[in-house]
Amino acid sequence: MAQRVIILSGRVSSGKSTLAIALVTQYGCVRVRTQELILRALPGTGKERRALQAAGDRLDRKTNGTWIASALAKMLQTLPRDAIVVIDSARIREQIVAIRRASRQPVVHVHLVAPLGLLAERYKARRNSIKEVADYASLSRNATERHVDQLGETADVVIDTKSCSEADVVARVASHLGFYGRSYQRLVDVIIGGGYGSEGKGHIAAHLSPEYDVLVRVGGPNAGHTVYEDPPYTHHQLPSGTRRCEAKLIIGPGAVLDVKKLRQEIADCKVSAERLSIDPQAMIITAADKRWEMTHLRGSISSTAQGGGKATARRVLRGAPQPVQLARDIKVLAPYIRETQQVLDRAFFRGERILLEGTQGTALSLYHGLYPFVTSRDTTVSGCLAEAGIAPSRVRKVVMVCRTYPIRVGGPSGEMGTEISWAEVSRRSGIPVQQLRRAERTSTTNRRRRVAEFDWALLRRAASLNAPTDIALTFTDYIRQENQRARRFEQLTTDTIRFIEEMERVAAAPVSLISTRFEFRSIVDRRRW
Repeated sequence: MAQRVIILSGRVSSGKSTLAIALVTQYGCVRVRTQELILRALPGTGKERRALQAAGDRLDRKTNGTWIASALAKMLQTLPRDAIVVIDSARIREQIVAIRRASRQPVVHVHLVAPLGLLAERYKARRNSIKEVADYASLSRNATERHVDQLGETADVVIDTKSCSEADVVARVASHLGFYGRSYQRLVDVIIGGGYGSEGKGHIAAHLSPEYDVLVRVGGPNAGHTVYEDPPYTHHQLPSGTRRCEAKLIIGPGAVLDVKKLRQEIADCKVSAERLSIDPQAMIITAADKRWEMTHLRGSISSTAQGGGKATARRVLRGAPQPVQLARDIKVLAPYIRETQQVLDRAFFRGERILLEGTQGTALSLYHGLYPFVTSRDTTVSGCLAEAGIAPSRVRKVVMVCRTYPIRVGGPSGEMGTEISWAEVSRRSGIPVQQLRRAERTSTTNRRRRVAEFDWALLRRAASLNAPTDIALTFTDYIRQENQRARRFEQLTTDTIRFIEEMERVAAAPVSLISTRFEFRSIVDRRRW
């Protein structure tokens, strides 16, 4: 049975149908058009305003206004238990009373009003599938139509649409219906990097993703998140859990997009247009952006030269001197373009769990990293939330991913604590050095990485900036190769356990996820949530 029934009433052109359609598209409501019920009950009725009014009046007289309630009762038996039905629309008091008496679910009656002069103007501009009468005065000669405004006396909600846009009406009605909640539920968990990137966020995100209804990705194609498959797969634009679950996918308005790479990834992952929503305001990278970065940034700061920084700079300059293209301007992306705030609002309304996957690491933040050896965005949890369009008060958990030995790309990519060699990591861990060198190449540009001792001061700074509720520690096999065999916390080596305990003290957060290798069943999950 339906969770709730919403009855709309109001004079013709008050905005009922527009509101009903918005409630369907934005909140997944089921619309019941009384016009269609009339045509079903009286098949010979013509699709004309006067004919429909007269037929509705006949049904009211014959059933004392119970015909809508009867049709609704049959429909409710076929709908999901959490369905919300919008009746568009009721015209007499007896119809509303009958629906309230017949429904076991809460019923909310919403009545829309506007001055007659404004209603007449709107009526002139109508484009409808039924034949309308000549003018609003003629329309109002119907006795039922003349008395519709009396329904406002007993309605639960009355909205004057005089000075409101269509979106205003939807926002006001949705708030009355509680669609935004009476408070903000904490439904969002965020994954961010605690170092210089390449911490293994994709591996952690893929592990967690089956627990979520919506996966959100921010950033751009300069970050590659590799997930374990046979062979492994690297996500540059889509969330890392795309192939692990059936959750809805969102690319937020702050993202920068390489259209060719994105389309290839969509094809590789067989993602439908219904599943993926790309915000119309996401920024498009051009070939000229990539060439500029290759010329000016690749050699000086070891940039990936994927064009994201240059594209972002053009966006900041708002089209001067070069024009800007957003996702809404790209024809091939049209099937995926949606206002992602509306998608998120619908998810919040339904109590769905959301995983926001950040990219790169805190130490590469444009504002908090060692400038100029940084990326072109704020990589902290605050920056990721802003790019996605999610308020901080929505956040439940912040998972900060750290690796046992931080890395940076080879070349002039900036300072990194106390650097060591891969031969030294090999000596300590027991992993063959050639195996380490093969594995430690960048996901996006396939360049060799530099490596350093674990940076405790960096951990403390990243924890201060992100306030993590949990730490995910990766590459514990780099401490000791024996950790690859661990399936439980107590099976880790003693020095690894001591390392984790020290991390928890410095970060003031539990190490809840521990990656022991890049393979199936390679994460020790100690979460309490």
